[in-house]
Amino acid sequence: MSSYLKYIALLLVCLGIVACQQENHKELVPEAPGTATPADDQPSFGDVLVLSSIGDASNLIPMLASDSSSHAVAGFIFNGLVKYDKDYTIVGDLARSWDIENDGRLLRFHLRNDVLWHDGEKFTAHDVMFTYRLIIDPGTPTAYAEKYKLVKSARVMDEYTFEVEYEKPLAPALISWGALQILPEHLLKGQDITKTPFARSPVGTGPFRFVGWKTGQKITLKANETFFDGMPYFMGINYRIIPDQNTEFLELKAGSIDMMDLTPLQFLRQTDTPEFKERYTKYRYLADGYTYLGFNLKKKPFDDVLVRQAIAYAVDKEEIIKGVLQGLAEVATGPYKPGTMWYDAKVRGYPHDPGKARQLLMDAGYLDRNGDGVVEKDGKPLVLNIITNQGNALREKTAQIIQQRLKAVGIDVKIRIIEWTVFLKQYVDKGNFDAVILGWNILQDPDLFNVWHSSQAVKGGLNFVGFKDEEIDRLLVDGRETYDNARRKQCYDRIQEILAEQQPYVFLYVPYSLPAVSSRIRGIVPAPAGITYNLEKWYVPKPMQKYTALQ
Repeated sequence: MSSYLKYIALLLVCLGIVACQQENHKELVPEAPGTATPADDQPSFGDVLVLSSIGDASNLIPMLASDSSSHAVAGFIFNGLVKYDKDYTIVGDLARSWDIENDGRLLRFHLRNDVLWHDGEKFTAHDVMFTYRLIIDPGTPTAYAEKYKLVKSARVMDEYTFEVEYEKPLAPALISWGALQILPEHLLKGQDITKTPFARSPVGTGPFRFVGWKTGQKITLKANETFFDGMPYFMGINYRIIPDQNTEFLELKAGSIDMMDLTPLQFLRQTDTPEFKERYTKYRYLADGYTYLGFNLKKKPFDDVLVRQAIAYAVDKEEIIKGVLQGLAEVATGPYKPGTMWYDAKVRGYPHDPGKARQLLMDAGYLDRNGDGVVEKDGKPLVLNIITNQGNALREKTAQIIQQRLKAVGIDVKIRIIEWTVFLKQYVDKGNFDAVILGWNILQDPDLFNVWHSSQAVKGGLNFVGFKDEEIDRLLVDGRETYDNARRKQCYDRIQEILAEQQPYVFLYVPYSLPAVSSRIRGIVPAPAGITYNLEKWYVPKPMQKYTALQ
């Protein structure tokens, strides 16, 4: 199983076939002792892992879910055919092995024959075919079907062999079958996927079984004793909903949850005590994700590139990193992680330059004609309404700094903080915003089709800002239809140049991941993939176990 954090990544963009080379990879650094395994500590069954999220899940059918909380839980329950290991090498999951033929156009998966669904039924190639047909069905409201619609033909060769053929080579083809989490045909065949109770009581093949869901409170999972890769050591997982990072931190300090991602302030100033270091281990590493200010390009005046560039120059990214993230981030210039092979350090930058911002606003026709401090055009003041999700103090503080910097160049910024589910369904999905502060995960393959291709600028699509550019469309297709990394690099470098010029997003920062984990938990082995890639292998020594039953 991939870790639940990697399944969050699958929400955002389907992964690619060639793992990204970490040229300047910063190894995960434990900041305090606690997870080293003494010689007399032996893996032990028992105890419960208590995790948390600021948002509740919405739908536990992965292909229908549009939020990270749902994918986090689903990642414990379901499997794909392949996955990434700790070093971002593609390995088998439900597939034991695979063949790649015809210059990459043909994939043949040899499936495991020892996998059971949580209800005891056998997993077969028919489940894979059912899931494939379901995701490409026009009646399935999913944002993730695009890669699977490129399949020319799919065949069940026998009970444990599944084959797909593509018209053209597709670089992310293999790992895309890890993003597609397989569903049980015997439980879902003939059902309306949008109305089935399965969405709140799923049955999968993964290391944990679904037990219960108290809306807005918690989701409970128990260990799958028949899991094909060995029963997890934890008897189960309590996944608590705590819609505020400060409250979540109080729960961590009280010992009520076992793990959370700390804010920079918490990491540097609120956990540097002997007591905390004894009870928790902290880690620090550059995250595979970035935070951005994204404009609604379907609304005036944000369809004007001069206005977007002016805002980019007005924003002080270094101020945000120092003031909000305590220096624990790097400036983002595009959709790739600094130090990786796909990152282009030469793209146009937008250093803080209020004078340049004012000039660009003037070029766009905006002047403060009445002396009220706000520029206007055709009698309309330039107002930017920024929305972001509730419970994320970093995004809220980022919005406040942006508000002050834009005020200095004559833009009136209003901020609204909205509960996560409402934020997604009523605002983002419906295009009911001027600008959003959100984040995307940066994945190992450079393919950005789902986020930036114009075909994805539709209701429910991930290109919800409505960006359309013919050259980027062509480059996105060219980049995924070759296995030549040099050619792909040329495509994605040019894409970064266009995005830097057009500024559909102001790329803000790449933060450091700052997880803290209870020191009673053993089996954590830091790797390029993070610390949670082997979560089902974590354990607590018998003398340190805390829980005797799921609660």
